[in-house]
This record gives sequence, C-alpha cells and structure tokens, in this order.
Amino acid sequence: MNHHRIAQTPPMGWNSWDCYGAAVREEEIRANADYMARYLKPHGWEYIVVDIQWSEPGAVSSAYRPFVPLEMDEYSRLIPAANRFPSAAGGKGFKPLADYVHGLGLKFGIHIMRGIPRQAVHANTPILGSEEGARDIAHPNSICPWNTDMYGLDPAKAGAQAYYDSLFQLYAEWEVDFVKVDDIAASRLYGIHAEEIAMIRRAIDRCGREMVLSLSPGPAPLEYADHLAANANMWRMTDDFWDIWPLLYNMFERCEKWAPHVKEGCWPDCDMLPLGHLGIRSVDGGGADRWTRFTKDEQVTMMSLWAIFRSPLMMGGEMRDNDEWTLGLLTNDEVLHLHRSSRGARQAAREQDRIVWSAFDEQGNAYAALFNATDEPSLVTASFGQLGIDGPRRVRDLWARQDEDIAEDEIAFTIPAHGAKLVRLTPL
Repeated sequence: MNHHRIAQTPPMGWNSWDCYGAAVREEEIRANADYMARYLKPHGWEYIVVDIQWSEPGAVSSAYRPFVPLEMDEYSRLIPAANRFPSAAGGKGFKPLADYVHGLGLKFGIHIMRGIPRQAVHANTPILGSEEGARDIAHPNSICPWNTDMYGLDPAKAGAQAYYDSLFQLYAEWEVDFVKVDDIAASRLYGIHAEEIAMIRRAIDRCGREMVLSLSPGPAPLEYADHLAANANMWRMTDDFWDIWPLLYNMFERCEKWAPHVKEGCWPDCDMLPLGHLGIRSVDGGGADRWTRFTKDEQVTMMSLWAIFRSPLMMGGEMRDNDEWTLGLLTNDEVLHLHRSSRGARQAAREQDRIVWSAFDEQGNAYAALFNATDEPSLVTASFGQLGIDGPRRVRDLWARQDEDIAEDEIAFTIPAHGAKLVRLTPL
C-alpha cells in the first residue's frame, strides 16, 4: 500500500489538545464534529482528532497524573476510558464515536504514545499474535521524559512488531482514519525513533485500512527527511506551538529549511493553529482558559505562512465559541485554494525581518506572501524577478478578497507590525 496516495493535499481538521489537554470528553468531541460538519466541511475540513490520554479515567488537564492506571484490554492495548467516552463501554472502543463522526461525512483520528503501557509490562500481559508477553518486548530504558504511560519497544524482539500490528488491527476495527503518534519524531532523550516509525508503517500497511500517519513532537531532524517521507504522511518541524509571537517568528526559518521536502502525501507540519478559545482544560503554553493571545495581524501571519508553505491545518480552539473573525480565517476559499493546490513554495526574499514567500498554481497564477516580522509598521516589497514571474499582473488581496492595482514589475505594501499580506498575481 502506497501511503502517499493518502492525504494528497495537506490534512485539515480539529484536535482537542489546545483547548482540553488530556481531559477531553466524548460530548465535546461530538459537539466539535457537529460544528465542523456544519461550518467547515464545505471548505475542505474533515478530521476530528482525540488527543492524548483518552485511556486515563482521571485526566483533568494537560498536566499528566504520573503512574496512574489506564484502561487496557487483555492484549496490552489501551482502550478509551468509559467514564469520559460512554459509547466505548462494553468493549466497543472508539467504534461508536468513529461511526458518529463518519455519519457527519467527516474522518476520525486518535493520538497514541510510542510503545507499550508500563502497566502491561509490569503485569506481563499477553500480546495478540505472539508467544512473547509485554515484558519480553519492552525497552524499559526507552521512556518519554514528559509522560509516564509507556515504555518503548525493543525492535529486535519478534513480538514487538506483533504488538504494533495488533494495535493497528484494533484501530482498523474502530475505523480510525488518522493516527498521531507522539514521542517518536523527536525525543528530548534519544532523538528520532526511526525503527519504531518503520514498525508502525508496516503495522498500518498490514491492517487493511488507510490511515494518515502523523508523527510528533518536533523538531523532527532534517537529516531524516527521506525516512520520514518513506513512512509517514506528516511530521512535526517544531515542539508544541502556542500563541506566543517568538514561536511564530521562529517558524519562518523552519519552513525555509523544510520547503524542499513538501510533496503530495508528505507534509512537514507546523503544528496546530492556536486560534479562538484555548486552554479550557489545558495549562500548556504558559496560559490558562483564554482567547488566543495572537493579535489579529499575527493570526493572519500564521494562516498565511501555513497556507503558502502547505502545512497541515489543525484547529486547536473550542470551535463552538468561534467568533466571526476566527471562522473567517478558517473558511477563506481563496486562501484554502492556495493551500490545497499551489506548488513550489519557497522563501523568495528576506531583508532582516521583512520576508517574502512565493508559490504557483496550475492555472498559471503566482502567489506572494509578504510578512512584516518587525515590531513597527514597515514597507515590504517584492520584485517580479524575486518572485520568478514576468509582468504585468493583476493583483488580488486574498484576505481582503479585493482586487488591487495592476502591478508591472513589483509589489509593495505597508504592513502592520507582525502582519502579512497574501496576494494572487494573475497574468493579464
């Protein structure tokens, strides 16, 4: 199975982490799915993803409770906590919730941690399809520094692949469409876990169901770009991204480095969009229950960079609380056409903190994203030579949805501090 056939455009969806941390509940998943089906699905949004620790009955926020019991089946596989996901009771797992999401015309995703539950290893519970037990296949020194749920697997043990095969067999039975695997693309202790990435790829290929494979956290090492593309559909270029300007500022350099590796089915990932109502039960990112700390100009900068670079788009806020502005950022079809259909994005120019990106589409249009990353309003210019085009061109402001004057050989705009201008340049 060629996984590049899946996610031929960058995945677009919602993930529960930015607003609910590890403590999201089924009714919140269903309600955000209802919202997406009504307001975002017509614009191409489709994934609803349950983030970390859905097997932890007592999860209260993004602050993990260490060494607590998790819900697990007889084959060492974590299952949803029924007190938080009532439809999972009686061994049904996520199948009823996936059915609900699919019934809305959307796709369903889950987050998992690399490896096998520590509680399975300590109890030496069975592995489906293997004579070896959980203790035989675990690598107890391969731990996650920020979460105590799992041990890594020892790839040399025959039962290790069988365990991952059994996991994805279960997820196929649940009809999962998207799996985000954490503590694997970059680990603060060990770097990339390349062998476990390859084992997960084999497990997905064997399970008989197409699933998008997303790898976290970052920064994924650039020297492993070919391995990441050979095994995954998306991988994080950054550690967790939050509504803090320095993190957004640093993304320009990350995108410049990863831009040559963007291709169909393989999407370097700028991480989630911390927009709207955040932190309801999440204390990460230095904030609590809040509206996004990004200014409107910074929000436009983020959406413009993610769109022209073609990062996956994963909305992080509680969508039911979206205001008209936030919904407008997510449903601008001219910007989303650029995101879905452009090619060849690159940083075309950078003069200190005045930055220009360019891209093209198959209709012969060019696109330019002009960014003012300084702390004052500033004139940002781009010559047609820098953009790789000839003039004259009709100029369309994609966020304002209005036509500008025809440009002969350059474009120039005064842009607010931390702001952006995103234009389409159409031949006359």
